Amino acid sequence: MIQKTKVKKAFNTTGVQISSSALAMMNDHIAREIQKYANRCKSGNVKRLTPELFYVALGNYEMK
Repeated sequence: MIQKTKVKKAFNTTGVQISSSALAMMNDHIAREIQKYANRCKSGNVKRLTPELFYVALGNYEMK
């Protein structure tokens, strides 16, 4: 789900090495977060996620 080359480059520019197992854990974490976004949209009755409705996906049901 994540673009591994972009993640590796981000860590490389800060001088931090990242292992393939850490990349796999990061990928799994991101996939679970995206599933949470989708579930929140469904429970919030959002049919199409737009930038204006992104607060619902984040779980902030008070628009600010």
